[in-house]
Amino acid sequence: MDEHYYQSDEYIVIKAIGSPVQIIGLTRGDSTKPHHTENLDKNEVFVMQFTEKTSAIKVRGKAEIYTRHGVVTSGE
Repeated sequence: MDEHYYQSDEYIVIKAIGSPVQIIGLTRGDSTKPHHTENLDKNEVFVMQFTEKTSAIKVRGKAEIYTRHGVVTSGE
């Protein structure tokens, strides 16, 4: 197995409770920058996982973010 392989069992679920909701994936490494964007309409759900490339996400708009640590509501 490649020593740089990154495995995460962490899944995050984002449910749009407003419209629009924008999800921005941010890179890992020396320079954090956006690398992927998803747009959700009200009641759409996005399931994501942190990867070797994605170290953080940014959520714009009103959404419920479900993690193993609990639920956070954005955009209030």
